[in-house]
Amino acid sequence: MSARHRPTAVLIAHPGAELYGSDLVMLESVSALIESGTTVTVALPGDGPLVGELERRGATTVFCRTPVLRKSILHPAGALAFLGDALAGTVTGIGLLRRTRPDVVYVNTVTLPLWILLARLRHVPVIAHIHEAERNAPGVIRRALATPLLLCQSVITNSDHCRNVVSETFPVLSSRTTVVANPIAGPERPAPARADLANRVRLVYVGRLSERKGVDVAVRAVARYRATGRPVELHLVGDVFPGYEWYLTRLHQLVHAEGLDNSVFFHGYQRNVWPFLAACDIVLVPSILEEGFGNTAVEGTLAARPVVVSDTSGLREASAGFASAQRVPPGDASALADAVARIVRDWPHDRLAAATDRILARDRHALAGYRFAIRTAVSQALRPAPAGSTVPSHPAGRRPAHVFSSALNEGKAPWNRSTI
Repeated sequence: MSARHRPTAVLIAHPGAELYGSDLVMLESVSALIESGTTVTVALPGDGPLVGELERRGATTVFCRTPVLRKSILHPAGALAFLGDALAGTVTGIGLLRRTRPDVVYVNTVTLPLWILLARLRHVPVIAHIHEAERNAPGVIRRALATPLLLCQSVITNSDHCRNVVSETFPVLSSRTTVVANPIAGPERPAPARADLANRVRLVYVGRLSERKGVDVAVRAVARYRATGRPVELHLVGDVFPGYEWYLTRLHQLVHAEGLDNSVFFHGYQRNVWPFLAACDIVLVPSILEEGFGNTAVEGTLAARPVVVSDTSGLREASAGFASAQRVPPGDASALADAVARIVRDWPHDRLAAATDRILARDRHALAGYRFAIRTAVSQALRPAPAGSTVPSHPAGRRPAHVFSSALNEGKAPWNRSTI
């Protein structure tokens, strides 16, 4: 087959091989491109559960040592490791670009600047998909993270918050940045929430166990809620990032110190979170730092459960317009406990509101709209549009995913002892 008629080839660079928020979003990007006949190669720094999912969807995976921007580079050992990864990654990255000859390089995070540089050195257009943004970070750090984006053909963000942070850093990026709502597919028929909360109230946290996610705040909130004499239990569904096992140890110590050994349950990482959401009453998203978005808040709503989220950044967008969502100040365990108490007190109303909110969440985060937007972004990268143009209209009766940003401003318990 001649180069002229060969299928479009896209190389996706991704910083890990797990199955959390940005990993799952990237899987839908892969599916969007495979559906259109594009050949997709995904460069990963190592093995993990993401690999099997990628290959099942038709992508080719390649392990390629890559420098990833993390806080560890602020320390001598971390900086030295980053430099080693950068040197090795340059050699392997150039080799991979030569072998795969991609028409577009799709960098699925702001933390992989080397891939942007290597692609542009070979005159390959680059799309950057940004899932993170912290307005409160020092200006020098924000500029360092955003500078590589100046080399990109286009930038995709998952929220207006992300887009605003990027644009504030470099205003020129505003015209090439598009907001595309994360694709999140909930259960077709979620189990209805319990009609009566006479027994223990069941709370659940789903996601990475980390300090920035406020998991310890959730534990303290449970202690405060129980201190009022009301029965409650908290289920933690997720695990720590490798190297942060100390935080898991701290959580266990906190649970024991608060006398919650029979009230807080650790379930580790779970590929399928829906049974845990179905078995709970209220979903907690207690992040203490800014979030680019808040997939877990949407997942809770798609499960037809009330959610309590920190009143910050992308979590405001994730919960906007949902009558069953409550917002609390980040890091405030007492406010979190009070929000749970309000939902329990108004349970019949909030239970009904959550069932209605599910329909809105399903429409906002439909897979079809997301996949269309990703295919459009790749198509435009191949044939750059004149300055000031926008993403084309969505086919018959469907909204384009980038328009979703305006709306965003607005059974048996799986932890039953017999199943563990």
